[in-house]
Amino acid sequence: MSDTPTAHALDRSKELFGRAQQLLPGGVSSPVRAFQAVGGTPVFFARGKGGEAFDEDGNRYVDYCMSWGPLALGHAHPAVVEAVQTTAAKGTSFGTPTREEVGLAELVTQLQPRAERVRFVSSGTEAVMSAVRVARGYTGRDLVVKFDGCYHGHADYLLVKAGSGLATAGQPDSAGVPASMTSTTVVLPLDDEAAVSEFFAQRGREVAAVLVEPVPANCGLLVQRAEWLQHLRAECTKAGALLIYDEVISGFRLGAQGAAGLLGGEPDLMTYGKVIGGGLPVGAYAGRKEIMEVVAPLGPVYQAGTLSGNPVAMAAGVAALTTLRDGGWDQLERNAQTLDGLLRPLFAEHPAELVRVGSIFWIAFQQPAPRSWGAIDRSGAERYTLLHRELLQRGVYLAPSAYEVFFVSTAHTQAQLEETAAAFREALAVAFGGAA
Repeated sequence: MSDTPTAHALDRSKELFGRAQQLLPGGVSSPVRAFQAVGGTPVFFARGKGGEAFDEDGNRYVDYCMSWGPLALGHAHPAVVEAVQTTAAKGTSFGTPTREEVGLAELVTQLQPRAERVRFVSSGTEAVMSAVRVARGYTGRDLVVKFDGCYHGHADYLLVKAGSGLATAGQPDSAGVPASMTSTTVVLPLDDEAAVSEFFAQRGREVAAVLVEPVPANCGLLVQRAEWLQHLRAECTKAGALLIYDEVISGFRLGAQGAAGLLGGEPDLMTYGKVIGGGLPVGAYAGRKEIMEVVAPLGPVYQAGTLSGNPVAMAAGVAALTTLRDGGWDQLERNAQTLDGLLRPLFAEHPAELVRVGSIFWIAFQQPAPRSWGAIDRSGAERYTLLHRELLQRGVYLAPSAYEVFFVSTAHTQAQLEETAAAFREALAVAFGGAA
C-alpha cells in the first residue's frame, strides 16, 4: 500500500452531484450524505458485492457504512437477491396480507420472545412514531421521556436534542417544528440515575413512556450500563409507564435478541428497522400482546401504511434473518473480533479509542470513551475529517460524520479486514500529525 495514495478520480460523482444539486435540496435525499461534515465530493456508489462497493468512476472501497447498518450480510447477498427477484416477479405490492408478511412475523417473534406481537411499517422513524402512539394510547398519558443526544427518527416531537445528523449539521433542533409539538417531550441526560429518579418523583404519573436506545449509536457509540437500563425499568414499573427500546440499529444485529438480550432491562415495546429488511425499507414495532392489542383493528390506536408488509421487503427480511440465524450471527461476531484485534493496537498508539459493541464500531477521539452525548469532545470531528479523507483515498469507506458508527458484515473477508488495518495505520498517522 502506497504511503502517498493517489487521489481517486471522482469525475462522474462530481458530475452527478452537480446535477443532483439542481434537483434535490443539497443534492441528497438525507443530509449527512452531502459530505459537508468531512468535505469533498459525495461518493456515488454504483454497485456492491460482499464487503466491497464500487463508485460511478469504478473506484473500489472496502465498505463499512453498509447502508448505515442494514447490510449485516454484505452487499447483494445471494439469498436476499434471490428472494427479492423471485418475489418481485410475482408482484411487488398488493395492499393485502401476504404469506411473506406472516413468515417474517413468525421469525421476529420466534427470535425475540419479548416480541409477542409485531406490526410492520416502512421505516425506523415510522416504527418509533407508532410505538410512542401505542404507549400513549395504552397508558392514557401524554409525556414521553427521551435522552440527550439520542436520535429516534424525524418525527416532530422527537427532534429535541437529537444528535446524529442534527449534530453533524450543528443544529440542536429542526426548524419547522412548533414548540407545541415538543411540549410533551422531556429530555433527560443519559447515564444519570439521579436525574431520572428526581424527574419521576415529581412527574412519573404523567409519563406514558421512556424511549431509549439501549445502545445509542446515532451520536457516537455510547455504551450504556446494564444497571442504568435496569434503573429505567424499575422507575417505569413503579410509575405505570412503558419502557420502549429503540433497536432500529441494534435489533437483530447484536444477535437474535439485540441489545435487550445483551443488556437486559426488559422493555415493554421495541422498535426495529435496518437489518429486518435485508437492505429494503422496513421497520417494525413489537411488544407484549396486551399492549399491542390497542392497535387498530383490535383497539383504538390507529396506524396504517399502504406499503407496510409489502411482499418484496418481507421476503428480503425473511432471507436475511434466516441466514443470520443459521450461522450468520456467529460469523458476524468472528469478523468483528478480527477487525477489533487488528485495529485496537493501532489506536493504542494515539489518544483515541476504538469502541465496539458486537459488529458496531465507533472512533472516540478521547480517552476514556464517553457514555453520554455531552461528554463527547467535539474537537474530534476535525481529526475525523482528516482520517475519513485519508481512508477514502486508501479505499476504505466510513460514514461521512464523526458522530456516526461503522459496521462489519458477514461478507468481509480476512484479506479485506487486513487491508483495512493497513489503511488505518497510515491514515491515523496522518490524522494525528505524523507521516504515513
